[in-house]
Amino acid sequence: MTAANTMTTQAKPAPGRSYLAIPGPSVIPEAVLSAMHRPAPNIYEGELVDMMPGLVADLKRVARTKHHVAMYISNGHGAWEAALSNVLAPGDRVLVLATGRFGHGWGEMATGLGAEVEVLDFGRSGTIDLDQVNARLQADYAHQIKAVMAVHVDTSSSVRNDIAALRDVLKAQDHPALLMADCIASLGCERFEMDDWGVDVMVTGSQKGLMVPPGMAFVFFNDRAEEVRERLPRVSRYWDWRTRAHATEFYQYHGGTAPTHHLYGLRTALDMIHEEGIEQVWRRHTTLARAVWAACEAWEAEGSLRLNIEDRDLRSHAVTALRLQSPHATELRNWVQENLGLTLGIGLGMAAPGEPAWHGFFRLGHMGHVNGHMIMGMLGGIEAGLSALKIDHGPGALEAAARVIGGEG
Repeated sequence: MTAANTMTTQAKPAPGRSYLAIPGPSVIPEAVLSAMHRPAPNIYEGELVDMMPGLVADLKRVARTKHHVAMYISNGHGAWEAALSNVLAPGDRVLVLATGRFGHGWGEMATGLGAEVEVLDFGRSGTIDLDQVNARLQADYAHQIKAVMAVHVDTSSSVRNDIAALRDVLKAQDHPALLMADCIASLGCERFEMDDWGVDVMVTGSQKGLMVPPGMAFVFFNDRAEEVRERLPRVSRYWDWRTRAHATEFYQYHGGTAPTHHLYGLRTALDMIHEEGIEQVWRRHTTLARAVWAACEAWEAEGSLRLNIEDRDLRSHAVTALRLQSPHATELRNWVQENLGLTLGIGLGMAAPGEPAWHGFFRLGHMGHVNGHMIMGMLGGIEAGLSALKIDHGPGALEAAARVIGGEG
């Protein structure tokens, strides 16, 4: 058999509907796909141009801010760079609070832009130590730290950090540093209150809680951050958020040609979010996450499976990171994909891909367009895989999850 034939055989789709249960890109609603399935529109006048003011307003409703948003044709890494480019000059010092791979990633982006990056690393299975942050800010007598950067939910470790508490620490020290939050894995899934929590800059992407394919990134910023931007000697024309956030012509929102079909999908996704109500969206994610945890905690009773974040109060409502004795995690992911059409997330940032330990981690995405039967199907698929592969696990997982979804847990 030729290599081409081998690839064709492996790519043959399984019967029925597959389920992508990774922590982004998330499941795309049929309504969003339908909205995007259209010919290219006129980008100079008509409905696409007319809908932009409402789109901006509804994005800010999700972020719980009255301030500003700039849109980019980009992924989350582009959002990182856009945010940093508008508030940092080469040589500025930033404090990165890392609780997984993505905190480090944002810090690496700042290094690439010439910032002096200081990292407080809190490991891959816990939250930010606020006492350490307080002590570091207290020692910064000259206020050399220009920004404190933190990830609300780190997609690799699945920890959920307390962003409001970080603002309290900054207030306690009367420190002028900007508070910058990465909400790529959390916006539209977790409670986030940009203005009430005192966040100056927040970044996110289209492909997780916003339920749109990858390709759009968003930077939300308040007036404090805008004042910092005004003091910078220069900002790359493409990343500069001023024109995008204060557009007077359609092309200015996007720095040129718009991501036309993404905008149609985003309009529909925002309609869905606001029709359900953002508070209910948060409650739905909380319930489904607790169902996932209940199942995983039952499996933990026997064998090696463990939740990466032990404390329920620190777990994300959008993604759950798990570990198994290597190489069982990879074996489980392969089995459920080949036999059930269920795709689970790889372990990311927990071990180097070339190391044997890499095969001991996996993640579950439960973000965006998800409901009870989808979560029960995912958990049932995992249980089937654990049983088929004879991987030791405790009993009663599906019953425990069902009780949560039924309102008993």
